[in-house]
Amino acid sequence: MSALTGRRPHREPRSILPWLAAPALVVFVGFAVVPLVGVFALSFTTWDGIGAIHPSGLTSWRAVLTDSGLPHALWVTFLVMAVSWAVQTPLSILLGTFMAGRQRYRAVLGVVYFVPLMLSSAAIAIAYKALLDPNFGLGAGLKIQALSKDWLGRPGLAFGVVIFVVSWQFIPFHSLIYQGGVQQIPKSLYEAAQLDGAGRVRQFLSITLPQLKYTIITSSTLMVVGSLTFFDLIFVLTEGGPADATRVLALDMYKRGFQASLMGPASVIAVILVLVGLALALLLRRLGGRDAGASQLEGV
Repeated sequence: MSALTGRRPHREPRSILPWLAAPALVVFVGFAVVPLVGVFALSFTTWDGIGAIHPSGLTSWRAVLTDSGLPHALWVTFLVMAVSWAVQTPLSILLGTFMAGRQRYRAVLGVVYFVPLMLSSAAIAIAYKALLDPNFGLGAGLKIQALSKDWLGRPGLAFGVVIFVVSWQFIPFHSLIYQGGVQQIPKSLYEAAQLDGAGRVRQFLSITLPQLKYTIITSSTLMVVGSLTFFDLIFVLTEGGPADATRVLALDMYKRGFQASLMGPASVIAVILVLVGLALALLLRRLGGRDAGASQLEGV
């Protein structure tokens, strides 16, 4: 038929597909792989950030791994990660489920809830630091004794403030993820549950939460891995204090590299952060099991 009509047979442009992914691959290699390799190589050197770089073998690794402050920084990092996840996840699910409704005011509230995410972390930290000042802050201005505590001067209170500010900033983002997940749940499931006499709470526990399994895994991965990079907010708000109560690994890396001019040990901590983040991401992926697409293909 093609010979009679003079037309060439249609061919799928499979050879073009790799070229479509090439720009993203170039950006990923240039801004992720190359810097990571450079940091890994820098961890085996001695450098003050200005002068010549001198190879030093495992000197920086020994200095970091034998430092008594590393276990404390790791503990604070994992504590911030766990507590912020425990606070953000249930609130994000509830807000995302609420905003998935069809009422117009819920769409307006969704936009209002999203405002904190558009603000700079440093600006948020400056604002909260001023509001929580025991002498000139919100408590002193309103003459409310309960708000006039030394929030950033006590270890327990400072840690709680960090968790609150982090949750206030990032709950809108995860609520948006859960809102999209809830909107993808088939309405027929809720209609069948209503016919069986299930109330809203029962529907939420029996339908919404199970259907959000993979959304929870995705949100938790972003939340957990993202918590490893908390730096600017904590640096401006508490500078790691008081008594290193909020000194996370990212802040410890900054202090070693840019305040103490020890780029080798700072690079070691950067490598540790990458390895911890990769391990946690793989663990969460394994806990989630096979993806939804694979399970759906098997059921077809």
